Parts: sequence; structure tokens; C-alpha cells
Amino acid sequence: MKNKNIDAREYDEKVFIKRMNIFLCCLVLLILSSIISINSGHLKLAPLDTLRTMLGNGTARENLVLFDIRLPRILISILIGMGLAVSGCVIQNVTKNDLAEPGLLGINAGAGLMVIIYTLLNKEKSFNSILIMPFLALLGASLTAFIIYKVAYKKEDGLSPMRLILTGIGVQAGLTALTTLLVVKLDDTQFNMIATWQAGSIWGSNYQDVIIICLWLIVLIPYILYKSKVLDVLNLGDEISHGLGIDVEKERRYLIGGAVAISAICVAVGENISFVGLIAPHVAKKLVGPKNMILIPTSALVGGVLVSVADTIARVILPTSEIPTGIVVAIIGAPYFLYLFAKSKY
Repeated sequence: MKNKNIDAREYDEKVFIKRMNIFLCCLVLLILSSIISINSGHLKLAPLDTLRTMLGNGTARENLVLFDIRLPRILISILIGMGLAVSGCVIQNVTKNDLAEPGLLGINAGAGLMVIIYTLLNKEKSFNSILIMPFLALLGASLTAFIIYKVAYKKEDGLSPMRLILTGIGVQAGLTALTTLLVVKLDDTQFNMIATWQAGSIWGSNYQDVIIICLWLIVLIPYILYKSKVLDVLNLGDEISHGLGIDVEKERRYLIGGAVAISAICVAVGENISFVGLIAPHVAKKLVGPKNMILIPTSALVGGVLVSVADTIARVILPTSEIPTGIVVAIIGAPYFLYLFAKSKY
């Protein structure tokens, strides 16, 4: 009996070490993708020039390219990728639906709609009211999530994964139509801003955006990690969770609320970047398994790498212009979604 306990402990230690090594590899990959992104783009910046500029010895042009244009954009792309990945990971766990993701369920569309309504009603104010927009996005995302949850949830059989995804697609279609109707009422300047924003462009990011999204994620992601064991229990099913003393509905609401809030701040800054919350948790789960204490941070790193790489591709694929980051992510994510849908038992 004692030998079995020792073997089990040794096995757990080996699994833990393996998972931590994978996590560290993902971290190194994120750092490498950031370094490549810094040195990529229409305005060339050699690695040695980058190092010299970061040490304070760069020219005015190099300082402008690195600190004012490239660095805030790279930080925003990483933070958005991390946030959307964590949000998608939580939603997939809570709903027990591997196809669930804030963008596909219409939550991002609800957040974006509120920001557009604000832009339409406040023409004299700046579009970049970054302190107001996250709260408006949160309001829109929360109302959308509430509607989807209420329609998809039935007392007899709980939250049906198939009903959830169909409800989300329907709500997203309605919100997209309403958004299109409102966009045509904007003036030319606002229309161009909104069109770029809706396409998922991170161009024009600044350190205000970085600070705001950091403040939200510093609060919300540790909260999600704190609830990781509750997520593990919820995955066992409602009856077992009740038996273990978990208030299923209350915990489900708290976790969905946290995921929606993370998604809202990402939408307010980067808007229509879908599929990150779908792809990153799946890749992370294959790498480190389903335990949420390690799955959530690994998903965050994978999401950061995905959006960072997509943003780099968006900047370099066309020599004289750039493609919005959201379109590059969609090109990667849409085939993956179809692959998962084909494999799904639903």
C-alpha cells in the first residue's frame, strides 16, 4: 500500500514537472514572438538597433518607431490575446461546450453595439474615451450574456451545449444586423474609425489602452485563477457539485460574469477579434491537460502568442499597408472551428 502511494506521488510530481516545463516553453515562445514582432514591419529596426534604443541610445526615429508605435501595439495584442483566451476557457468549462467562445456566442457583438451607440449619441466626444468605453462594453456584453443564458437554460436539462451555441449564433446575427443599421448613420470620420475597429485592428494603440486593460486583467484573471478548483468541480456535473457543497448557479454566474468582464475590456480596446477564446483553450488543454490551475495560465500564454503572431503577420504581409489583426485570426480560426464542429458529438 505504501509503495502504491509512493508511486502515485512520484507520478504526480512527474506530471507537474512536465506541465510546468510546457508552461515555461509557452512563456519563452511568447517572448520570442514579441522580439520578432518588435523587429518586423514596414519601418525596419534591426535587433542591435532595438537593443540600443531600449538602452536609451536610439535616434529620434528609432524611439518613435519602438516606444510610440510598435511597443504599445505589441503589449495590447498580447494582453487582448491573454484576456480572450482566459474568457473562452472559463466559458467552455462552465457551459461544458467545447465550441463556446465570447465572439461566437455574440457576447463581443453586444459589447461592440454599446460602444457604437455611445459613439452615435456623443458625436462631440472623442471616440477614444477609454475610461468610459470598457464599462459600456461590459454593460452590452452582460446584457447579451444574460439573454443567451436565459434562453439556453432549461430547468429540466440545465444548460444544453447545442442550445447554447445556436442561441448565441442567433443573438449574434441580430446584434450584427442592428450594428450595421447604426453604423450607416455615422459621419465619414466616425464610420472609418468604427469600420477599422470592427475589423479588429490594433493600429493606433497607446499606453492609455495598455494601462486600462492591465488594470482590468490584474483584478479579473487572479479572481478566475482563485476559482479554478470550483471550475474543476463544476466539470464533474451539477449533481456531484451540489453533493460537494458547491452552489452551482451562484458560482456559474460569478464565473460567467468574470469571463464576460474580461471579454468586454478586450472588445473595448481591440473589438472584433474572434476565435482566440476557441483556439487557445483547446491547444492549452492538449498541452497541459484539463486542470484549470495550470490550464488557465497556459491558455493565456497561447492566446498571447496567437494574437501577437497574427498582428505581426498583419503588419508585414503587405509591404505598403496592413490587414486588421482580427481578419488574420479569423483566417486561422474559422477552419479550426469547422474542424471542431465536425468532430463534436452535438
